[in-house]
Amino acid sequence: MKGNQSPIPAMAEAATRFLVSLSPEKKEVSQQEVNQFVRWYGGERSVAELTPPGIANYAERLSLSDTDYKRKLERLRAFLLYTKEEGWTKDNLAVHLKAKAKKSKTSSGALSHRNPPKAICLTQQGYDELEVELAELKEQRLQAIDEVRRAAEDKDFRENSPLDAAKEQRSYLEGQVREIEETLKLATIINSEKTNPKVSVGAKVTLGDLASGEELSYTLVSSKEIDPDRGRISDASPIGKAIMGQNQGEVVEITTPAGKLHYRIKQIRH
Repeated sequence: MKGNQSPIPAMAEAATRFLVSLSPEKKEVSQQEVNQFVRWYGGERSVAELTPPGIANYAERLSLSDTDYKRKLERLRAFLLYTKEEGWTKDNLAVHLKAKAKKSKTSSGALSHRNPPKAICLTQQGYDELEVELAELKEQRLQAIDEVRRAAEDKDFRENSPLDAAKEQRSYLEGQVREIEETLKLATIINSEKTNPKVSVGAKVTLGDLASGEELSYTLVSSKEIDPDRGRISDASPIGKAIMGQNQGEVVEITTPAGKLHYRIKQIRH
């Protein structure tokens, strides 16, 4: 941390300072990805609001099919490390920007027949939001294709940075479109109308901390719909696993790095 610590800036200002600190070459290749992350997280939000779950959530949204996937992660890690070096964050949040593991492929299609793709459970809201996002991405992809065409008209390909940036953006959008299309194809809509007294995916759950009395509210969703800022947690998260299948009034135990926490399920709404 620096001796004279400056006030913690907003995300947009932090990104500008980071990009200015880079060489022209690194700035050129980092600008698009850093600004995209800032827009997603909120340019007016303070850097102090960065959280490990939020960063991990962003990493999950990146597509493995993107040809520049690993380099994009490295550029974002450099930005997050910069926020630590400037004293704006206490920890190095770059460690939470983890690459997703690639699924192994078999030499034949036999394995895929034995293990067909699993259905993805989505709430109706989550399904609708993905459809809207897909339509927006397809529109952006058309614009990116047009930008590639216009940038390619510049015959000086030796230093055609706009062409490289346009191709990178198109590649990213194509990967996102494929990923959402695959998710929607495998999606099973959760029927929230059915009578189910237990906690299940799609339920809104209010928990009471037995030690502090604090109340927490979460919506249990699939891994495709997680949004920590809106209280939407995965059924595979520590809290999700603990409350899944439980009844109202039951006490659950959750193990965290700080120790064991105990919550009472105060309300379940479907």
